[in-house]
Amino acid sequence: MNGMSGTFRLALMTACLAAAFCGMPALAAGLNEAEAVPHLDTHGKKGYREFLAAGEHRAFIIAPGGTWAWKSDEVTADSATDEALQECQQQTGQPCVPYAVDDRVVFDAKRWPTLWGPYQGRAEAGKAKTGKELGDRFFDLAIKGPADKSMKLSDLRGKVTVLHFWGTWCPPCRREMPELQKLHQELGASSGVQLVLLQMRENFATAHQWAQQQHLTLPLHDSGIKDVGSEFLTLSSGKPILDRELAVVFPTTYVLDKHGIVVFSHVGPIAGWSQYLPFLRDAAAKSGK
Repeated sequence: MNGMSGTFRLALMTACLAAAFCGMPALAAGLNEAEAVPHLDTHGKKGYREFLAAGEHRAFIIAPGGTWAWKSDEVTADSATDEALQECQQQTGQPCVPYAVDDRVVFDAKRWPTLWGPYQGRAEAGKAKTGKELGDRFFDLAIKGPADKSMKLSDLRGKVTVLHFWGTWCPPCRREMPELQKLHQELGASSGVQLVLLQMRENFATAHQWAQQQHLTLPLHDSGIKDVGSEFLTLSSGKPILDRELAVVFPTTYVLDKHGIVVFSHVGPIAGWSQYLPFLRDAAAKSGK
């Protein structure tokens, strides 16, 4: 880590990003347009509207994936920003950046999709520990591809991988599938991004049949689970791993860069997967060096 802890590096990067974003001109979106704030769910949009009604000095902070925080009635705009940044950063490993301060939108859309970076180089990635946290090299799962061919997750290195754990028995998973279908279509075949959807606690035939009934053309991969309710997947070493070590709830999604390093994770369904296209394209263009 070049003598720096991961926490210190993230804090330093957040401070630099905050300074950079706060100096940027406002977007065309108006301050009062909650729908324009990226990655916010319904709860986040409600929070933004509460921020708008609060007294100055105030700041609203966001992070990729939908984490947000705000502070108001502070002595200065800088103190409101600092307090909100700290609260946001306590909730996520993604860098938090200001969206609005007092009556100004200070967010810069051009820099927003670069926040998964900077990406690890080959040497640093080679030393990464195995795990599921940001900066880890994700577990090398033994799976099957859409053509029923045995493979390892590591076979996909060289591509950005969207790794999605789901099940047909899971209502939020089913609701999210049209969004993932749209993402798949928008990415296209030559994007350098691979979707890997792994069924949990049911066999592949069940998942495949459901997808066909829904007219989905997503590239379903086989987790290797054969029995209903089975909680174990298999690593490339042949050792079993409990599904809850990978996903505490379903659906859960990870984005791995071209070295297999976790650059983003999200627990639960994502509304508006198309908003992540610029992030995925940035990772495809810049990671793997």
